[in-house]
Amino acid sequence: MKRGLPLAVALLSATGCLSFHTGAMPGEPAKATWLQLEGTRVRYVDVGEGPPVVLLHGFASSIENWVTVIPELKKTHRVIAIDLKGFGWTDRPVADYSPAAQAALVKAVLDQRGVKQAAIVAHSWGSSVALAFALAWPDRVSRLALYDAWVYESQLPSMFQLARAQGVGEALFALFYSERSDERITLGFYDPEVVTQQLVDEVEKAFERPGTKAAALATVRGMDFKEVEKTYGRVKVPTLLLWGREDVVTPPSIGERLVRQLPRARMTVYPRCGHFPMIEAVAESTRDLIDFLEEP
Repeated sequence: MKRGLPLAVALLSATGCLSFHTGAMPGEPAKATWLQLEGTRVRYVDVGEGPPVVLLHGFASSIENWVTVIPELKKTHRVIAIDLKGFGWTDRPVADYSPAAQAALVKAVLDQRGVKQAAIVAHSWGSSVALAFALAWPDRVSRLALYDAWVYESQLPSMFQLARAQGVGEALFALFYSERSDERITLGFYDPEVVTQQLVDEVEKAFERPGTKAAALATVRGMDFKEVEKTYGRVKVPTLLLWGREDVVTPPSIGERLVRQLPRARMTVYPRCGHFPMIEAVAESTRDLIDFLEEP
């Protein structure tokens, strides 16, 4: 047995087991819309008219990531944004949280909403869900737009690697998942002034929702990219990579690797921008996204 494992197990017993959650949560948005799919209560937005576009957020995030993008997109497109399983206001059930399982949930949403084919726009870890969808149902995807994608095994930090061990992951997430949220948020941005106290407070409140730590750990354990990353070259649809030049979470070198692997991809890089181009380069990146979606 590894030396650190007994300590981790002891910490786990001190912190208690992580629990999942289904059903309503305190503070839910009054006007939110929901679907009950695959045993999961899913929050979604469906607005606008025109060619369908699906928006998928990143790890530990939600539909709110797209609040600056949706108003522009819905002028010319039907926009469907989803809180993925375990995040935002969607349930945190005992379930599979791998990108493939999340992609199946996205497909269920589209089936229920009567959407046969759509462009998929995703951020960070949501890009792994978008790629899983395109690999499983290529005829359902017209094109992809991926912001600062998190899709390779080499991107996983040491904490995520350690969390794969039973007991160790529970202890780590029980003790540290919601710690130093202000420092971690700042890491995602080039301009520290973007990180307001209101933003920090909102993120901390999201961490406190029931089942969040258990779902986050299950998601991390689902980030097994070793085999699937070899198959990304099978994704043949036109793809736009949108990247922050100063992103330290997913550096542009990751985008350069991905653009070489995807046969119909190109990459646009935004200066003075970190991990969230839809926030720090909102005008430029949204314009480029819409132009890409409207290409023949």
